[in-house]
Amino acid sequence: MIAPKIIVVEDEEPLCVLLRYNLEAEGYQVEVITRGDDAEIRLQEMVPDLLVLDWMVPGVSGIELCRRLRMRPETERLPIIMLTARGEESDRVRGLSTGADDYLVKPFSTPEFVARVRALLRRAKPEVLSSVLKVGDIVLDREAHRVYRRQSEIRLGPTEFRLLEFLMQHPGRVFSRGQLLDNVWGETIYIDERTVDVHVGRLRKAVNTNKMPDIIRTIRGAGYAIREA
Repeated sequence: MIAPKIIVVEDEEPLCVLLRYNLEAEGYQVEVITRGDDAEIRLQEMVPDLLVLDWMVPGVSGIELCRRLRMRPETERLPIIMLTARGEESDRVRGLSTGADDYLVKPFSTPEFVARVRALLRRAKPEVLSSVLKVGDIVLDREAHRVYRRQSEIRLGPTEFRLLEFLMQHPGRVFSRGQLLDNVWGETIYIDERTVDVHVGRLRKAVNTNKMPDIIRTIRGAGYAIREA
């Protein structure tokens, strides 16, 4: 299963270490960013499954970054948990009305934080936690590591399986080759973007047998997407 990706925007180093450790222990992929302006740039490159956002970070404040993210189509539905030392009711109302989905006041318990992350992912993005994904007539079973189309099993290599899994988590959304490299191969893997074309070609050949409709869209100059139906 592709682990859900979480970006933590927080400038307190001890808290960053604590949150990263506990989220990674739950199986999540975690990236920590200490400035709001750096986070805004990174979120234009890659949209995670969930954002943990401190209200007061250097650069662009968390509350302003949240407002900007809600104005972008790519991030208008991004699950956001706001962290803050501001516990007044008016501050909580302001944070939630700006677009945060949940709100935690420092200091908070780590088990409660992890439970809220899990609950928000389950509610906002159930596909990242589900063991079975279904898009159109394609069914992908993460636990059994099997793929079916119209009840016929499809044999995929490990890379094609991860590629299909990632695309099925975001039906209809277009991903560039660079985004697919980051999310399927990983940021630490240095390979040519044309490698993506090769594996998309293999995936397309495997799932579109017997003259079935092509489920993968190629958008010239933009990237690839899986059809929603």
